Amino acid sequence: PPPAATSPLPGTGQLNKMQSTLTKLGLMLYILSMCLSLPVALLPPALAERCRLIDRQKREQYALRSGCFCSRWLMRLIPFANIRVIPAPFEDDPKPSIWVCNHTSMLDVFVLLAVDKALRGKNKRPIKIVYWKGLEKNPITKLLFTQCGMISVDMADNGNGTANQYDRGSFKKLLRDMKQAFDEGYDVGILPEGQLNPTPERGLLPVFGGAYTLARMSRRQIRMMALHGVHNLWHPDETIGMTPTARDVEVRAYPVGKPFDSSEEFVTVFAKIVGHFGATGNDLADLDLWLDGTRWEEIQRKVEEIEKLEKELEEEGE
Repeated sequence: PPPAATSPLPGTGQLNKMQSTLTKLGLMLYILSMCLSLPVALLPPALAERCRLIDRQKREQYALRSGCFCSRWLMRLIPFANIRVIPAPFEDDPKPSIWVCNHTSMLDVFVLLAVDKALRGKNKRPIKIVYWKGLEKNPITKLLFTQCGMISVDMADNGNGTANQYDRGSFKKLLRDMKQAFDEGYDVGILPEGQLNPTPERGLLPVFGGAYTLARMSRRQIRMMALHGVHNLWHPDETIGMTPTARDVEVRAYPVGKPFDSSEEFVTVFAKIVGHFGATGNDLADLDLWLDGTRWEEIQRKVEEIEKLEKELEEEGE
C-alpha cells in the first residue's frame, strides 16, 4: 500500500500537557500556512479563467489539485499528526462513485484532501464534496470550496449533535449542482451524518439515507470511507476545541461491496462499518460479511421470523 501522507511524530497515545501544547502549535502553524498558501496557489487558475485562457471546469480541476497539494505537503512539513492511510485496492479505471464518510472535526476535509492520492490512488476520479454553506463565513474555506466547485447546502447553525434544519429551497440547486458534477466526470462526497459528531466513540449520529437515493437516481455505486482520531486534534465540542488529546489519525477506504438494495440497508451497513472504525480505528472482525451482504440478509431473516411470530401470537389471541 502507498505510504501515509505525513511523517509521524515520535510517541503515540494520549498526550501529556507538553505534548498537547506542541501539537497545538503545529496545528495552528498548519492552519496559518494554509491561509497563506491557498490564496497564492488558487490565484493563477482564477486569473487564467478571468482572462479566458481556461474555462470554469479547468479552473475547478486546477484548484482541487492545488488544494490537495497544499494540504498534503504542509502536513508533511508540519507533522502535527500521525496519519495512517488504509487504502482499498486501487483500480485502473475507477467507476463513477458516491463516496460517504463520517464527520468528526473541522479538520476532516483537509485530512481527506491531504491523503486523497494515497487513499484512492493516482487514477482516482476528481471529487466534489457537499458542504454546509455556513462554512463560507470563513474567507479561506470559502475560497477553497468555491474555487474547487464544491457543492453547498443551506441549513441552520443549531449546534453539533442536534437535528439538522435544512433550507428546502436550496435542494433544487443542490441536485442541479450534483448532476453537473456527474456530467463533468466528478465523483461526489457526502457526509451522511449531516453535521459534526461530538461523540464518535459512541458510534455515528443518526444517518440520512439520501446517499442511497442519489446513487439510485444517478446509477452510481456507493463507496465508503472512514476517519478515526481527527476529533482528538480539533474537537467539535467547543469546551475542548483545539486542545489536542492525541495525534494518531487513521483514514480508511473500503473495497467495493454488494450494491445496496434499500436506504435502510445502506444506513445499517454504513453505521455498522464506519461507526465501528470511527470509534476504534479498527475494522470489524466480520467486515467481509457486512460488505458482501451476508449480515444484512441475516438481519432480514430475523426480522421476518419476529414478524411471523408476532402474527401467530395475534392469531392465537383472537
